Amino acid sequence: MFQINKNILKEVYKKRSPDAKKYDFGLLLVIGGSQFYTGSPAFSAMAAFRAGCDMIHIMAPKRAADIIASFSPNLATYPLKGVWLDKEDLATLISMTESAKRVSNNKTAVVIGGGLGRSDETKDTILEYLSQIDIPSVIDADAIFALSKNPEVIKGKNCLITPHAYEFFLLTNKEVSGLEDEKKISLVQEEAERLEATILLKGKKDIIVSSKREIALNKSGSPSMTVGGTGDTLAGIAGALMSRGIETFKAGCAASYINGLAGERAAKKLGESMLATDLIEEIPYVLPKT
Repeated sequence: MFQINKNILKEVYKKRSPDAKKYDFGLLLVIGGSQFYTGSPAFSAMAAFRAGCDMIHIMAPKRAADIIASFSPNLATYPLKGVWLDKEDLATLISMTESAKRVSNNKTAVVIGGGLGRSDETKDTILEYLSQIDIPSVIDADAIFALSKNPEVIKGKNCLITPHAYEFFLLTNKEVSGLEDEKKISLVQEEAERLEATILLKGKKDIIVSSKREIALNKSGSPSMTVGGTGDTLAGIAGALMSRGIETFKAGCAASYINGLAGERAAKKLGESMLATDLIEEIPYVLPKT
């Protein structure tokens, strides 16, 4: 077990070769959003860009996709047909995932869950998608609710699950709120081994545990990060790193540190007025210059 510090940045951000080309540093897919929630996939995508990802494709129901496209010319969105993710979208999601793998020479990952909703059909579609893909995956927010129905679908896959305490309870039926760190770590370790995945349990102190019993703790962050969207930024940063080929446990550690440190900087400037977009704007000042 180790405490994450700035040295993690040197491990994941190496000097870029003069011969670098597009997609060498990742093509990230972000699947999220719905009729009601439109910000979540945008936060993930913007944070991923700031974390150094080369390209991001956002797949979202039409209303969400159209709104997100208006935020910035940097954001490429693909509108799905309905107002919620459903089974009719599955073929499109799979096709675009395979296309991303080809064009990026497998420098691809996916962030799934933010704002998708929790209808039975949406959850079933998420599970079916996860069962069919073979790229590194960040499973966040509503995708964790879906995974709680059938965790077996990710066995043997390369996944980072990013729950807060309540989502961890839904996924595992184990309560971590109010427990001492030692007990929390033990429970997260048990579940990471059971699920054959890396778990990043978000909290005052993030706990990152792989199925191989690697354990890390991160203390960077601020109480101001209770504001909506800071979990989405964490997922986006992790996805960006995984898309460029960073190993999942290390990507989770680095994302936790980067997100927390950027949050600290934003909170120091803005206090109670801090927003997730403010955190995103601080990411460049956290990363090393390569």
